[in-house]
Amino acid sequence: MKRAIGVAVMMALLLTSGCSLWPWGKDKEQDAEAELNATEQMLYRNAQRSLRSGNYSQAIEELELLESRFPFGRYAEQAQLEIVFAHYMSFDADAARSAADRFIRLHPQHPNVDYAYYIKGLASYYRNRGIFDRLITTDLTRRDMTSNREAYDDFAELLTSFPNSLYAPDARQRMVYLREILAFAEINTANFYMERGAYIAAANRARFVVENYSRSPAVPDALALIVEANAKLGLDDAADDALQVLATNFPSYEAFDANGDLVLTEQIRSRDRSWTNLMTFGLLDRPEIPPPIRLKARAEPGS
Repeated sequence: MKRAIGVAVMMALLLTSGCSLWPWGKDKEQDAEAELNATEQMLYRNAQRSLRSGNYSQAIEELELLESRFPFGRYAEQAQLEIVFAHYMSFDADAARSAADRFIRLHPQHPNVDYAYYIKGLASYYRNRGIFDRLITTDLTRRDMTSNREAYDDFAELLTSFPNSLYAPDARQRMVYLREILAFAEINTANFYMERGAYIAAANRARFVVENYSRSPAVPDALALIVEANAKLGLDDAADDALQVLATNFPSYEAFDANGDLVLTEQIRSRDRSWTNLMTFGLLDRPEIPPPIRLKARAEPGS
């Protein structure tokens, strides 16, 4: 009887205390946790192997799988950042920018969030540049400027938020280069308007260069365009003011002649050339070339 009571008491204790009294139950929990850790680590190692071998599409799949299975694991944030890099190395600018934006939104205080800003800028920077651009000199100022503006803004945001970032010096140099491209692209557009007689639009484009890219080598060309556009519009005072600024700040500008006069030679445009002239490479039926515009900067008072 006592033995039966003792067995009953033991069974009650086991039922109320759960499986924690069984030593092998705890081992199973530890084994399961160890297996999960091993699986997470294995996925991360596989992704690293794919990254090192340059198999970026495979790396993206493995990193996304790692993040989905272990969204709060110890490799989750690193995986998100490396997805940005893998998309960038795959030349998928849109995916790289999207992944970078996601990381910045989710982890604005992450110690490496500046890297996301940097890669985001690089993705736009190289979007319209192919391998042939590195081998053959091409005029990037005649291409669509959307990606260049995006890259410029991204690098500017990086420098504003993280002026001491490891990536700040490179971003700053790229901004200088982008500033020149953007400025000369505006000059090309202003010339386009000048050729079509849209002088107000040309002057506005040129003025935008002077006001927004004041350190660019394109500024002298912009000032010369402002002079010419205003002269065409009959706005002599405005033309004279721009000419004075040009003469004072850029006295060695190539369009000044030996007497200090600004010589603006109008170019022959294809739309003014006949079919005969085009087919003979300009030898026959030449259009009349208008005389150059000569403008003299006003003398300083007392000179």
